[in-house]
Amino acid sequence: MKNFVIADPKKCIGCRTCMAACSDVHQKVGLQSYPRLTVVKNEDTTVPVMCRHCEDAPCATVCPVQAITKEADRILLNESICVGCTLCAVACPFGAIAFDGSRPISLANSYDTYIPSTPRTSNPSTSVPGTFGHDLLAWEPGVKSIAVKCDLCEFRENGPACVEVCPTDAIVLVSEESTENARNLKRELTANGLLTVNMEK
Repeated sequence: MKNFVIADPKKCIGCRTCMAACSDVHQKVGLQSYPRLTVVKNEDTTVPVMCRHCEDAPCATVCPVQAITKEADRILLNESICVGCTLCAVACPFGAIAFDGSRPISLANSYDTYIPSTPRTSNPSTSVPGTFGHDLLAWEPGVKSIAVKCDLCEFRENGPACVEVCPTDAIVLVSEESTENARNLKRELTANGLLTVNMEK
């Protein structure tokens, strides 16, 4: 199974600490600084929208340059070969892929000083009426539009930064190991009569 992060809306307080941490750790390693998850509010509930690293990964299927690939436990995006076609964002069923205006990794790393992203998506003057998400059709001369998606912070030993910094433990990493642990706990509770299973149809 693929690993992924998920958030509990009952615990999320909408502080956006996860977004700040995500942006910071990726920028430090030369990747796009745009956060890989977005906290949204629905009435009285807040929760981050995040990549589920789908088993069938429609984003990887539609990518014309194979910039998105299926790894053993995650779906990874190679920002340096992304052509900014936006097909992955359209195909994503969770709306978890954004586009940010910046230089490819190969160009950013060719300078002595890191070149941060140019957040055209937050500039109302570049907004295109009728588009959705992150202004997929907006364009800024001299700046390439590059896809941004969760990589589970594969370059960090401690795993996803969002999980580590969440002050309410609303975000958790779902992995094969954690799923197996939860399954074993459920079996144990059921065997001890502490958990009942409703078999009615």
